[in-house]
Amino acid sequence: MDTLSATNQKHRSHHLSNKSANFKHFEQRSERVKCVDLHPTEPWQDSDKFILRNCVYLELPVSSKLLCLRFTCAIMAAMFQSRAYHYCLELEKSFKLTESPVRSAKFIACKQWFVAGADDKCMHVYNYDTEEEIKEFEAHTDYIRSVAVHPTLPYVLSSSDDKLIKLWDWEKDWVCAQIFEGHSHYVMQVAFNPRDTSTFASVSLDCSLKLWNLGSSNPNLTLEAHSKGINCVDFIAAGDKPHLITGSDDQTVKVWDYETETCVQTLEGHEHNVTAVCVHPEAPIIITGSEDMSIRIWHAKTYRLENTVNYELGRVWYIGCMKSSPQIAIGCDEGTIMGNVLCSHSWDTVNLQDQENVSK
Repeated sequence: MDTLSATNQKHRSHHLSNKSANFKHFEQRSERVKCVDLHPTEPWQDSDKFILRNCVYLELPVSSKLLCLRFTCAIMAAMFQSRAYHYCLELEKSFKLTESPVRSAKFIACKQWFVAGADDKCMHVYNYDTEEEIKEFEAHTDYIRSVAVHPTLPYVLSSSDDKLIKLWDWEKDWVCAQIFEGHSHYVMQVAFNPRDTSTFASVSLDCSLKLWNLGSSNPNLTLEAHSKGINCVDFIAAGDKPHLITGSDDQTVKVWDYETETCVQTLEGHEHNVTAVCVHPEAPIIITGSEDMSIRIWHAKTYRLENTVNYELGRVWYIGCMKSSPQIAIGCDEGTIMGNVLCSHSWDTVNLQDQENVSK
C-alpha cells in the first residue's frame, strides 16, 4: 500500500500499519459542522525536526454560532523521541462572529484572513493571526449559503437564499463589484474554475447548474442538471477534460462536460440527499457525502466506487481537501473527521485513515 501523502517518509510504515485501527486521537463535543476549509499554504512547526504544512482548517459548528480555527498537530517533541506517529486535533482559536448560524467560510491566505457568511445576512472578515475584525457588512437580504475566494485576484464570491451571487473586492474596502442574477431558488454553492479562474460555477435548488464569466452578469451556460435541488459543485482540475461534478437531493452525483454540455456519468448509491462533493486536486478520486451518513470514494477516471465508509457521526455536510496532501476534512452533524486517503498503486483498495474530532 502507498499513501498519497507529504508526510515524513520515516514514519510511513507505522502510519500505514495502523490504517485499520480507527484511532481516535482527539475528542471534543461539537454541534453540527456545516463547513470546513483547509489552509492552502500556512506552515505550522511543532519541532525543529518536522514542519507541518497545509494543516490549518476552519470548523464551523452551525448551531453554536462560533467559528473555530483548528490545526492538526502531528507529533509532540516527546513523541519524536519515542518515534510514535499519529495526528491529533488541537483547538487553536475560537471566534464569536454572530448570534446566527454560520454556513460557510474560507481562508484568504495571502492576507492571513478568513471570510465567513452567516444567517445574519452578513459577511465577517477576521485576521486569524491577530484575531482582529477586518470587516463586517450586510451582503445579502437572506441567508448566505456559500463563499468562494478567487485564487489570485482580490475577489470573494457569495451566494444566498436571496437567489443572488455577488462579487466582492477586498482591495476596494469590500465593495460589491458585480451581481449575478438568474437562479430562481436558493443558490447553494459557488466554485471558481481552476482551469480558467475568470469563470465560476453555481448550483441551486432550482435544479440548475450555471457557468458564469466574471465580466458578465448573465450566465454563459445553464443546464437543468438534476430532477431535484442541487446542493454542491466542484471542478475536476486534474487531467485534460473540462469536467465538473454536482450533487443533488435526487441522491445522485453527476459528472458534466461543460464544453459539450453533456452528462458523462451518473454516480449512484447514496440513499439520501447528496450534500457534499470534493474532487482531489491531484489524486484521481471523487469524495461524496450524504444525509445517509455515508462517505463514498470514487475513481475520478473510471468512476468506479472504490470504498464506502460511515463514521456514525450523523449526516455529512462538507468535505474539503488540498494539494500535495492526502488529508481530508469532513464536517458532520456530530463532529469533524480529519483523515488521510490511502490507496494502492492499482487502486484495488482505497481507504480513509481517520483522526476524529467527535461528539456522541
